[in-house]
Amino acid sequence: MLHEHKVLTTGQIVELCYPSVRAANHRLLDLYKWRVLDRFQPFVTSGTAPMHYVLDIAGSAALAYEDGLDPKQVGYRHEDAIGIAHSLRLAHTVGVNGLFTSLVALGQRPNARGQLIAWWSERRCGRLFGDMVRPDGYGRWCEDRCQVEFFLEFDFGTEDLRKLARKLYGYEKLAAATGIATPVLVWLPTSRREANARKSLADALSQLDRPALVPVATSASDVTATVGGGNSPASARWLPLSPSPTRRPGRLQLAELWPQTDASGTVTPSAAVQQQTSAEIAAPEPFPPSAPASQFRR
Repeated sequence: MLHEHKVLTTGQIVELCYPSVRAANHRLLDLYKWRVLDRFQPFVTSGTAPMHYVLDIAGSAALAYEDGLDPKQVGYRHEDAIGIAHSLRLAHTVGVNGLFTSLVALGQRPNARGQLIAWWSERRCGRLFGDMVRPDGYGRWCEDRCQVEFFLEFDFGTEDLRKLARKLYGYEKLAAATGIATPVLVWLPTSRREANARKSLADALSQLDRPALVPVATSASDVTATVGGGNSPASARWLPLSPSPTRRPGRLQLAELWPQTDASGTVTPSAAVQQQTSAEIAAPEPFPPSAPASQFRR
């Protein structure tokens, strides 16, 4: 997961595959000592930031050989991995990853109805669709035998909203090329910015040649779900751009609102599959393996 998504905090790693913070810390300390993982703690003006983990040299070599690759083929460089500690995009990357790990954690709860069954990073999306659009992530959520795939645009409040809206042209181009109308979920920091973003997005959508190819829904971090409450990204908190609903439906209801989307096909668009190379490590499954905790290899 660290190779795919660059950096994860302790809390996000717990959401992915550990029963408690204590259990995770014991394991993470061993992995750090063995140079499977490296770690850093960003400076914050108040309080204490969580420990952040990235892949280290031994970990990248293990991944490469496990897939029958030469370590040089996977493109790992330790200076790049640990360099994210000083990247201006660190907070954005952690925010995107946190949204997805919360979906993974939701699917592991007792009597959970849904599960995140695919999660691609921005880098993987860029390699496959970068000539048309570069989403912050791709996911596929399965619930009650229904599936909906989506692209994520994670707005951190710093991007010009007109630039955000212009991305819809790329999504229309991608949908036309693949034959798959994939919903675009736009996550914003506040409900006020969401209201402004919806105006820009609606204007851009109205100018597309085939707007039906780009289903769009928005939500904000300060919005409480209308059904079930809470702040989970899978709860009833997403507001489609059109038609204008009277309430925020959940992720499963989004699939029902957009029946033209491909909710039963393969996990990856066929055009993207053809571009993957044999020297690339496959995207890991977002849910943990079914082996006992003592055998976890994540």
